[in-house]
Amino acid sequence: MQNTLVRRALPIACGCAAAGLAAVVALNDPAAADSRFPRCVFHSTTGLWCPGCGLTRGFHQLFNGHPGSALHYNLFIPLVIVGAALGWWSWMRTSWDRPSLILPAWIMRPLVWGLPIAVVAYGVLRNIPTAPFDALAP
Repeated sequence: MQNTLVRRALPIACGCAAAGLAAVVALNDPAAADSRFPRCVFHSTTGLWCPGCGLTRGFHQLFNGHPGSALHYNLFIPLVIVGAALGWWSWMRTSWDRPSLILPAWIMRPLVWGLPIAVVAYGVLRNIPTAPFDALAP
């Protein structure tokens, strides 16, 4: 009984924590000079933009009603939101003894092959300093 309670409470607790973290990002601008958010270690070390650079700043813009600015910081923001929401929902379902979400094969095949290629390509292209690729940098 106790194991079932913990199993069911964990995704709820993590969902609440994620909502709380979203509120922290919404209320505190990561682009501000006095921001408490950590800088990207990869960018600080190499001077190059990684595929994740700009996600926190983009989420801040999105949570404050500026979706265009959010996409300027990182084009993968919609994919991160959808992926996190689907993963959490699938976890929630399985913790309540329901079947997990299973994406159809016509979606899974492109995701398995296409997403890693897109992430690497995005990481390379956003570091090319000439137009039109310079617009991909945050």
